[in-house]
Amino acid sequence: MKKIFLLLALMLSPVMALAAGGGACGSLAKCEHAPVDLHNKESLQNGAKIFISYCLGCHSAKYLRYERMAQDLEIDPKLVEEYMMFTTEKIGEGMDPKTNKKDQAKWFGNAPPDLSLETRLQSPDWVYTYLLNFYPDDKRPWGVNNRVFKDVAMPHVLDSMEQELGPEGYKEAVGDLVNFMTYMAEPIRTTRERLGWWVLAFLAILFVPVYLLNKEYWKDVK
Repeated sequence: MKKIFLLLALMLSPVMALAAGGGACGSLAKCEHAPVDLHNKESLQNGAKIFISYCLGCHSAKYLRYERMAQDLEIDPKLVEEYMMFTTEKIGEGMDPKTNKKDQAKWFGNAPPDLSLETRLQSPDWVYTYLLNFYPDDKRPWGVNNRVFKDVAMPHVLDSMEQELGPEGYKEAVGDLVNFMTYMAEPIRTTRERLGWWVLAFLAILFVPVYLLNKEYWKDVK
């Protein structure tokens, strides 16, 4: 019976992993794979710059502190204070534009959500595909629509960057942005993964004396 349960668990694990990674990206858009690499500091730094320049005006990321970002992304705290902190003077505070939510609801129909955990909620691939799929639509208030999120209230805030960089450059920049948002959703992830290997190594070593002790304990039992 135990073998049957183990076999079922192994068979279901890929399905559960797929489910945890987020759903489809919409019926009108092919789901793109986000180039997430949390060890790529240059990509993360560029993503942070894009997020603060284009997203932080409306969206908050209040669960990530500027100080933690500077430490993890290896950015000089003085540069963060001078060029990245527009709504606070305290580097220990979270990213919050401090915009009036009622005013935002009047402008957009709904107040823009906090983005701290967006890639964990939707998956990095969903966010990446969403940002790549704005298109002109004269029937919408902001003149654009989205193939992933039909009739979304959000304007295409990255349009000027897309025009400046061109299709390939824009796609790379969006990849950096989503990479940063993925880091932002779990800043401790790389540390957790690194410690995980040490834990597995410890358990592998521990298995040897435990096995020998168990064998010695049961050797006279028939």
